[in-house]
Amino acid sequence: MANSLRFRTYQLLETNKGFASRLFNALLMLLIFANVVAVVVESVRSIYLEWQREFYWFELVSVAIFTVEYLLRIWVAPDHPQFNRRRYPRLAFMRSGMALVDILAIAPFYLSMLVGIDARVLRGLRLLRIFKLTRYSASMELMVTVIKKELPSIGSAMFVMAILIILAASGMYVVERDAQPEAFGSIPHALWWATVTLTTVGYGDVVPVTLMGRVFGVLLMLTGVGMAALPAGILAAGYSRELGLRREKFEAELKHALEDGQLTQQESVVLAQMKADLGVSDEEEQELLRKFNSHLKSCPHCGEKFNLKDLV
Repeated sequence: MANSLRFRTYQLLETNKGFASRLFNALLMLLIFANVVAVVVESVRSIYLEWQREFYWFELVSVAIFTVEYLLRIWVAPDHPQFNRRRYPRLAFMRSGMALVDILAIAPFYLSMLVGIDARVLRGLRLLRIFKLTRYSASMELMVTVIKKELPSIGSAMFVMAILIILAASGMYVVERDAQPEAFGSIPHALWWATVTLTTVGYGDVVPVTLMGRVFGVLLMLTGVGMAALPAGILAAGYSRELGLRREKFEAELKHALEDGQLTQQESVVLAQMKADLGVSDEEEQELLRKFNSHLKSCPHCGEKFNLKDLV
């Protein structure tokens, strides 16, 4: 009985299938958006003082809901395919990225009860709840996955950028220190100009005035264009590669399901769930369906020619 209830709870929380699950996820997303709006509005002191009690009760109810949600997700972890093969599935879930996001969503409230935290800091930490939305968007989950995979490459690019900033600040200190001692009187002073120049921001509050300084600045600007675009290029390439890998994984599973010429109801459910989990678009699915449509003979239930569009 308990396992049956746990599995139904898992379906409600994790599968996003059926009216109840979709409604539950939609309400949670609405609550997350409302929390973000509340944090923003609270920063207006006059509004906060007028509605302070209402803001407090809204925060209390939100934390209670998020806490119950987190505990339920721990409880149903043994039914989650990502964790059910682990020796300790609940512990594996608690160490996962999404579980950490769930903790960050409620931790500020409990921390404020245990230790004294500045209200402005607490308000800023509550904005972290917006990351809970990654659970309900395949595109956002895909981007998080890409960032995780490309983190070493991005870190290398940022390390090179840091070296260039230090070298740029050192060079500008050498050529501009006599002309502008207030702006370039030391390497730490010149770091601000070097950073905004190499990142192509260019506020214009500090500019070189000597000929050598301007020539050096032009060279840095040209270098900065390429360096600033490097992380974006890494993410774009990683995003494209991850989309290709997910498409190949879905295609391989579809091909395996059609090897016997029939598509069972269980295989249909598995493929539909995989499509949602991997973020495969309807257009990509339809292309694969047309590609493999000739392999199907008949529906195992009615005996008629099976149309793979029924998977959608």
